Amino acid sequence: MLNVGPRLLLPAAVIGVCLATLAAPAVAAESDAATVAPLMYLPAMHVFRRHSVEPEQMLQFYGDVLGFERMPNIGQTARVQTGASEFKLQRRGADTQYIGGGPQAATGFRLVGLYFADEAALLARFKQHGYPAPAFRPVRGSATRVALTTDPDGQPVELIVVPNATAETLQQIEIGLTVADIERSRTFYREFIGLEEQPPMEDPLLDTTKYSFRHGSTLITLRSFGAALPADTSSGLIQYLVSNIERVDALAKERALKIDRPLTAPVGAPLRTLWISDPDGITNYITETPQSRAAAAE
Repeated sequence: MLNVGPRLLLPAAVIGVCLATLAAPAVAAESDAATVAPLMYLPAMHVFRRHSVEPEQMLQFYGDVLGFERMPNIGQTARVQTGASEFKLQRRGADTQYIGGGPQAATGFRLVGLYFADEAALLARFKQHGYPAPAFRPVRGSATRVALTTDPDGQPVELIVVPNATAETLQQIEIGLTVADIERSRTFYREFIGLEEQPPMEDPLLDTTKYSFRHGSTLITLRSFGAALPADTSSGLIQYLVSNIERVDALAKERALKIDRPLTAPVGAPLRTLWISDPDGITNYITETPQSRAAAAE
């Protein structure tokens, strides 16, 4: 497999979570943390994308075509390593259906952005595996080039080529959320999750303004195409590994946020989980493991 840049492999220790070998991050387990960010154990978030096609089709695309390192499955969840994040591929429930039409067609987790250094090598892999070549266009004021493509499930992927990209740049992943109300969503990710807000940017692919929020190598990027779109709440979720899940639970309740699944310990797994919905019903999946909890005392 072609190496498209340094990729930090994280061995899986528990269901849905990779833990062990990132450099020990600084965490804050104080019971008075005002946002989620100081409690995050890793300098990245993980991503789930749900799909209906066969898992091997998704793995071939994200692994062989895009060039990301395949990881061992955890149960029925397939994985690739995208920088410091795990990109997790999970079967869509039988009672849910993807709303086609791209990021503009529905609110929800509608786009993932991935970084590359070599456009020619990327295009060669598309050709080698029988995929249509994506059409790249320049980003004004920079050497960056971008293109939209779709994965085997028909879900959009933004390809971001940064010539001579640093290892830090190639570690990044963008989680593209389409939202109904930009200001309400900015407030959620800035004031509840506590991510670092970036300056607004022009989006040359989708002809809109995007608003990004950073935690380490992960960017959550908000776009809006109107308030009347249908809601897609089942195509993906964002996973945060934290050191003090009780404090996150308390923060959510203090702010009267929607808790989709309450704080619980799944049977047979040494972790605790909490599902919090953002203003558009997108799941923010909070996870605490023995390792992340222990980090609070260090």
